[in-house]
Amino acid sequence: MAEFLYRVGRWSARRARTVLVAWLAVLVAAGVAFALGAGTLATTFSIPGTPTAEVTDRLQSDFPDASGGTGTVVVQTEDGEPFTAEQEEAVAGLVAEAAAVDGVTTVMDPFQTEADRAAQAQQVESGRTQIEDGRAQLDAGQAQLDAGREQLEAGQAQLDAARAQAEAAGMLAQVQPQLDAQQSALDEGLAALATQQTTLDDGRATLEEQEAQLEQGATLLDMASEIRMVSEDGSAAIVMVSFTDPQMEIPQETKDALVDVFADAPEGLQIDLSSDMTMGAPSIIGAGEIVGLLVAAVVLVIMLGTLIGAGLPILTALIGVGIGALGALSLSGVVEMASVTPVLGLMLGLAVGIDYSLFIVNRHRRQLKAGDELHESIALANGTSGNAVVFAGTTVLVALLALNVTGIPFLGLMGTVGALCIAIAVLIAVTLTPALLGLVGLRILSTKERAQLESSTGTGGAAVAAPAAASATPVRPMSTGWAVVRVVVGVAGLLLVALPALDLRVNLPDGSTEPHDSSQYQAYATLAEKFGEGQNGTLLVVADLPAVEAGSEAEAAVDSMTAQVEIAQVLFDQEDVVAVAPIGTSEDGTVAAFQVVPREGPTSESTEELVHTLRDMSPIDGTYEIGVAGSASGNVDISEKLESALPVYLAVVVGLSLIILVLVFRSIFVPVIATLGFILSYFAALGGVVAIYQWGWLSGVFGVESPGPILNFLPTILVGILFGLAMDYMLFLGSGMREAYAHGAPARIAVVQGVRAGRSVVTAAAIIMIAVFGGFIFSHSAMIRPIGFALAFGVLVDAFVVRMMLVPALMHLAGDKAWWLPRWLDKILPDVDVEGASLERRHPHAHPATEDPAEGAVDPAEGTERDGDVEKDEVPARG
Repeated sequence: MAEFLYRVGRWSARRARTVLVAWLAVLVAAGVAFALGAGTLATTFSIPGTPTAEVTDRLQSDFPDASGGTGTVVVQTEDGEPFTAEQEEAVAGLVAEAAAVDGVTTVMDPFQTEADRAAQAQQVESGRTQIEDGRAQLDAGQAQLDAGREQLEAGQAQLDAARAQAEAAGMLAQVQPQLDAQQSALDEGLAALATQQTTLDDGRATLEEQEAQLEQGATLLDMASEIRMVSEDGSAAIVMVSFTDPQMEIPQETKDALVDVFADAPEGLQIDLSSDMTMGAPSIIGAGEIVGLLVAAVVLVIMLGTLIGAGLPILTALIGVGIGALGALSLSGVVEMASVTPVLGLMLGLAVGIDYSLFIVNRHRRQLKAGDELHESIALANGTSGNAVVFAGTTVLVALLALNVTGIPFLGLMGTVGALCIAIAVLIAVTLTPALLGLVGLRILSTKERAQLESSTGTGGAAVAAPAAASATPVRPMSTGWAVVRVVVGVAGLLLVALPALDLRVNLPDGSTEPHDSSQYQAYATLAEKFGEGQNGTLLVVADLPAVEAGSEAEAAVDSMTAQVEIAQVLFDQEDVVAVAPIGTSEDGTVAAFQVVPREGPTSESTEELVHTLRDMSPIDGTYEIGVAGSASGNVDISEKLESALPVYLAVVVGLSLIILVLVFRSIFVPVIATLGFILSYFAALGGVVAIYQWGWLSGVFGVESPGPILNFLPTILVGILFGLAMDYMLFLGSGMREAYAHGAPARIAVVQGVRAGRSVVTAAAIIMIAVFGGFIFSHSAMIRPIGFALAFGVLVDAFVVRMMLVPALMHLAGDKAWWLPRWLDKILPDVDVEGASLERRHPHAHPATEDPAEGAVDPAEGTERDGDVEKDEVPARG
């Protein structure tokens, strides 16, 4: 690979304009593809196969009217007074206009809804009055029947007595016709009374049935009493919008059309749209990101000493992220892509693109100052540092592609897009960077450096070699006691920072995490204040009803109503439920849907527990199977799916880390401490995120206005990115130690030499990374901010605490044992020449690079060990 990159570097430098035009053509092609194929980015996340997704899919097939998503528009008076009649009419006009938007099924007029509910309540009261009146009439009729029955019974007694007297007097035959006529009249009267009694009984049964139905309706009204559309003080109202598509699939065009409808609020009214309607795609770049680039530019100027040198890595990185971002967005028309995906690619592409180009540029500059010919220096820098860039980029790329093993589509796509941006950054670093270096020539050096180079050049045009060893500062190992202190302090400090990670709670951001002056936050806050927190995260409960048996429609309706009341009552009796309202039933009457309002917001622990409680209750009363859906439920499912996938992914990455490092360093100890260091960095980064974004520490500094749960896919995505970057730093520091040790330096001396050789480039690279990632901390997007912080803080901890503090101390304590490798394993492992040492031996130079006394004797990352020679005061090279 090193020889191949050497040739690529030389070819690119000599055909610089061809390479530059080719990459610009690729950039233009990416732009054209974006213009032709870009679609809408998804602002919500879904995972097939979760309980919420299964319920949603079933609703779409069995009960499509209840399967659509919902949105919330909050309207309130600016003066805090109740709505006037004119304002109510203005809102009704907006409702009618919104209902005509394509993709919208219904829009509820809050005032009409409240009027309808008041009418229903009045009907219940009127019905109760009518039932009481009917019961009174029935009671009066029963009293009359009872009195008539008593009279008839008395007449029967008299008739029986008269019959007995006539029979005793022997005159029964004479009076028989008269007695029979009287008996017939009594029998007819009793029959009439029986008929009237039956009528009364039927009326009473009907009345009781009506009363039962009325009370069922009253019960449902009572359970839904907290679901108000107009606040109690009359100053705020909720306009509920129902969509044709499920919540996770609502087209952005539909949301945008609704935003346009409500954009111009009528006079005296304030209109705010909730985050589920206005959470659009975050902007690709903003002020914070520009500041991060400026900081990176300052670091490059300080390190490289020229504006041209500083601008070259930034230019290549911008071309790379332009191609990567536009290319990724061009696929958004055919694949469902989360809005954060291209932003993540931008973050990675900028950071690694600058760093990878810096490694090559910095090495080339040092070689030029040592007197190398221009094209030869470019080729050698590309074959050595460029080889390390390819290896480092491959580790990041593989770690990101491994996100696909989680089985989570949107996360796998994020990893794939990120890997694409990394691959482009690597390709540009090893092709476009050499081309630009060939174009700028010696101007990559400062005027002073060029003057020094000319003054040291002989008549033959070659630089005069400086006696490096004579000027080198003697290298002494760190003291063992100081190494122990560094290990104890470093590990203790990282564990302390990582402690908040034990309290990690994950979810997706809601309106409460948005800036307080945004429409989303205002809608969320108004709903919580005027209508209750749970109104921001209602749940959709779906129940299976028994199949309707043969019978009248009235009987079926009664049975369905009874079942709905039973289910609603059980749901309402749960501790964290404040309201339940039936939405309706499917056409065949086998599926019923309910709106359940929890006590707290969608990201609260109580709401998360409520989702599990409701699912665990199925089947209700052993009869009704239920399922839970809705935005809050979907977020819970996604978070749990991500949490369950994280250990598997972490194990894959850790295993990958051990294999890669064993190949590179041919050691067991070094990969183990490097991997453990990555784990410490990872949990320390999580601890910092929890402390700031969940607990609210230093919230004013980082602009965290509403602390809450952490973005649910952040812990997983952080593993892949931080692992790759940590391996970069380990590579540039550890390989220096390995080269020094392989060339005969004692193990503890080699540690110091390796750190001195790589610390400048690692420091600069880390600062650039921190600056670029840190620029996203102040993004307007609630999803981007914690990602930017986690990456910036993770790089800070890993580069300066783990790689420069802990690893050298542990290597010192291990001594020669740090490089032990079983003989059988050493024989089967391939020789991975990451720094291109064999390339340098094949392309020797008459004038080795001048050493920097401040940086030590061996600099494999920077090119000081160019011809394979060892320092004169070192022990002979090990066999």
